[in-house]
Amino acid sequence: MATYIYETIPRRKGAKPRRFELVQSMKDKPLTRDPKSGEPVKRVITGGCGVVFHGPSIMSMKVPRRSR
Repeated sequence: MATYIYETIPRRKGAKPRRFELVQSMKDKPLTRDPKSGEPVKRVITGGCGVVFHGPSIMSMKVPRRSR
């Protein structure tokens, strides 16, 4: 399940759009109307966030164990 961000398309000029999140399956069709107000909505495309590690991984280091 993915979380999608939707934004209302205001009918009145100068009105602020309302953003809301909705958890949907990737197979579900995007919403066309706001469930609360019935206004038309559009899906907002946002950038994802990823984690990038630079340098060698601790798991890949071949450090010999000390013998006791």
